[in-house]
Amino acid sequence: MIKLIYNLVVMVIISPFLIAQQTVSIEIIVLCDSLNYNSEIFITGNDPQLGNWQPDKTKLIKIENGKWRKKFFFTKGKKLEFKVTRGSWETEVLNDDGSVPSNHCLILEKDTSVTITVNLWADQFEVTLKGQITGIVKYHSNIKAPELKRREVIVWLPPFYFLETAKRYPVLYMHDGQNLFDPSTSAFRVDWQLDETVDSLIRKKLIEDIIIVGIYNSSERSSEYSENDTGYAYINFIIDSLKLFIDARYRTLTGKENTAVGGSSLAGLISFMMVWEFSNYFSKAICISPALKIERFDFVDNVKSYNGDKKNIKIYIDNGGVGTDSILQAGINEMLLVLKEKDFIVGDDVFWFRDEDAQHSESEWSKRVWRALIFLFGTEEGKKLLAGF
Repeated sequence: MIKLIYNLVVMVIISPFLIAQQTVSIEIIVLCDSLNYNSEIFITGNDPQLGNWQPDKTKLIKIENGKWRKKFFFTKGKKLEFKVTRGSWETEVLNDDGSVPSNHCLILEKDTSVTITVNLWADQFEVTLKGQITGIVKYHSNIKAPELKRREVIVWLPPFYFLETAKRYPVLYMHDGQNLFDPSTSAFRVDWQLDETVDSLIRKKLIEDIIIVGIYNSSERSSEYSENDTGYAYINFIIDSLKLFIDARYRTLTGKENTAVGGSSLAGLISFMMVWEFSNYFSKAICISPALKIERFDFVDNVKSYNGDKKNIKIYIDNGGVGTDSILQAGINEMLLVLKEKDFIVGDDVFWFRDEDAQHSESEWSKRVWRALIFLFGTEEGKKLLAGF
């Protein structure tokens, strides 16, 4: 009798936990008649099971000619994004018109099966990636990052950097550096076109001259851009190593008032973290389609619990309204409300823009980043232009 009561008590205590942690499955099936018998197909996405966006990490199982599949198990409510490749971004799936598709996105509420029919792969479509960069860039390879993998860095210099030899410049540190300037290095074959955008804004005198430092991501991107020990190691690398490296080699304005950080998605999260928690080094942040509160990430709560003086920082936030960006919307809304409660003034301290038709991709971010640059670095003419939109 005592044992029966004990078991009932244990069941009452544990059952809510088991319900909360209910596991559901997703079976991903890929159909393609154009591949030979020995071809391999991979899933790459936003979870370690899906390879953390490494295109050759998670291989599907060949069932028969023209059919591959694999089943995965996740906690109910898991938000997934993924793509299909043959082992590299040069062999990812394309739309039938040759365009790069958006991520497959879904929230797992029940056992699910997804079938993807492939008619075209990137290496089967003739496209020339020019790899041409507007402006002057400098590359720094194999930079040591304590506790992390070594890093590649690209530095974009403003148009008259070598003519105005006494002038010093504000610096914008951007994550996912390989995706910023050059489609030939971009993981998704489409870049932010940040070089064209910033060059045009400077020449039109809509923003001040700036230096942009693009920090390439690594295979540990998800962990490095998160609120965990690896994420803080990445932040410390930028503050303690990379910033000193850049300041020693380029004519920078080194103070926090002239130092900004930016990125998208998880890189938008780490950018927000940096300007919020390390405002003695950074005073401005670009947070595009940021994952501020999603699954295990909840930086909204950190900001909500802050009781100190108002921080002297400026934050740009924007997002789309389709796919992943619609999932991120709730966290963005909550963060904007919390910032308002902390006396941050919209249009002065914080800028938010939403494009309802935009998806979660580099091509969409390239269309919106000009607003961020003007908000953080705008001249009087630039600010007038921004106020009109």
